[in-house]
Amino acid sequence: MNITVYLGANEGNDPSLRKAVQELGTWIGASGNALVYGGSKTGLMGEIAKSVLDAGGNVTGVEPQFFMDEGFQYDGLTELIVTKDMSERKNKMIELGDAFIAFPGGTGTLEEIAEIMSKVSLKQLDAPCILYNLNGFYKDLKALLNHMIEMGLSSKERQEGIYFAESLEQIKHILSKED
Repeated sequence: MNITVYLGANEGNDPSLRKAVQELGTWIGASGNALVYGGSKTGLMGEIAKSVLDAGGNVTGVEPQFFMDEGFQYDGLTELIVTKDMSERKNKMIELGDAFIAFPGGTGTLEEIAEIMSKVSLKQLDAPCILYNLNGFYKDLKALLNHMIEMGLSSKERQEGIYFAESLEQIKHILSKED
């Protein structure tokens, strides 16, 4: 299974993020799954790629040309796909993914997973969309999605396939149902 993970090129200021992303990457690599991610060597992005590779897994990075020009790409990936811009990058990452995980990240991570949530809710994408709610990171987004249902602007049916996982064990459980 190709697991597309969205996450930050920054490491953040919570040491548990680095540990959790290393655990996620190690599991992806050791379990026979493959990682699809943004291709950068910095921050949490670099950590997940290294963890998957160290565990013997395959990693496909999808990096826009302007990040290549800045030298942000992770050298030594199984495959590095260079796109002309962020839109092409997002489309390629969606095309390659069988499951999608949003690790805690910044506005780019939010924008990318929002598109996945929309495609899943419109049944344009039949793949699990998992928000890794590590230490409650996505609790407010979860509350907002519930509020949308309460307000009659969305429905439980529309949000089927969107999951909030509190741990790697919950992620594994969700993905095991998809095999």
